[in-house]
Amino acid sequence: MDLPWKGKRKPNGQNETREKQAFRRDLHERADIYPDFKTEFGHQEGDTIVGEKHKSAVITLVERCSKTVITLKTNGRKASDIEVSINQWWSQVPSHLFKLITFDCRKEFSNWKSISNAHDIDIFFVDLGCPGQRGLNEHSNGLLRRNGLPKQMDFTNIYQNDLSTIADKRNRIPRKSLNYQTPYQVFLSHMKI
Repeated sequence: MDLPWKGKRKPNGQNETREKQAFRRDLHERADIYPDFKTEFGHQEGDTIVGEKHKSAVITLVERCSKTVITLKTNGRKASDIEVSINQWWSQVPSHLFKLITFDCRKEFSNWKSISNAHDIDIFFVDLGCPGQRGLNEHSNGLLRRNGLPKQMDFTNIYQNDLSTIADKRNRIPRKSLNYQTPYQVFLSHMKI
């Protein structure tokens, strides 16, 4: 039987040519170090929302327990740009507030070691091709897309105040999963403890 079209097909017409991230901390180590990470306050999920033509991005961080969304402006999608934005934000936050961040396994988070060392925070990565392991962040990014950060928007012309306003709007909506409290109310209740 002659099969002329048999062969290896390229997914979506192209193969990934960018380097894969090496020497990352696997998500499965997180459960050993933090057994109560699902209910304990201070665990974040992080990702980027990419703008028009993949030129610009916004960093999103979501605290798992309170579901509070934090949006950060970045100057580009390079690892150095992401690192600068996270370091600037992290220097304004009390060091004891957050314990770990779980990122997507993409190249823009490849400077994770310097962020981790500078702020004494654990950083873990989901498995390749499994963004659902950070489901809360993916869901929050979808809500942010609907509420002011659409795909066709260029994020280079947006200011941090605009991003904070969009996140603030999301954080003031009561959620059924939080017993009809807002993410801000739950976040502040953990700050008082």
